[in-house]
Amino acid sequence: MNGTTAHSAIYPGSFDPMTRGHLDVIQRASAIFDKVVVAVVVNPQKRDPLFSLDEREEMIRKACADLENVEVTHFRGLLANFVQRVGATVIVKGLRVVSDFEGEMSTALMNRSLSGVDTVFLPSDPRWSFVSSTLVKEVFNLGADVAKYVPPAVLQVMQSKRPAPRPAET
Repeated sequence: MNGTTAHSAIYPGSFDPMTRGHLDVIQRASAIFDKVVVAVVVNPQKRDPLFSLDEREEMIRKACADLENVEVTHFRGLLANFVQRVGATVIVKGLRVVSDFEGEMSTALMNRSLSGVDTVFLPSDPRWSFVSSTLVKEVFNLGADVAKYVPPAVLQVMQSKRPAPRPAET
């Protein structure tokens, strides 16, 4: 990075919930870029989120409190438009498995075509390569302990939402 240009990255996602894999990508991106904007996507196609938009933003802020160059916000609509609006120089995406690359690559090319902004892919830390928000929600709702998969700030809010235990079937 040259010293005269600030390089800001957008890390978009639904973060429902934020996982330790997400946090790892944010930490690594914050060491590379001058500023990282974690942008929670407001996606009307994703029905029944576990967390409200405000809850997701607050959990991310708490989990990233020690990262001075990380900001948290949200957006609706096209990522390419949001990137241009905030003047970001790059989009950051984490890749957990090879199959993630297939979908992310075409999206990255479309975003570049629309905004002129490139996407940087950060491979997942192997410890988190199998962890997804969907899987964490699923095992949590079935009563499993997910403490090792989510930051403490997220776990605290998740536990407050734990569904009441079902009576044992006979």
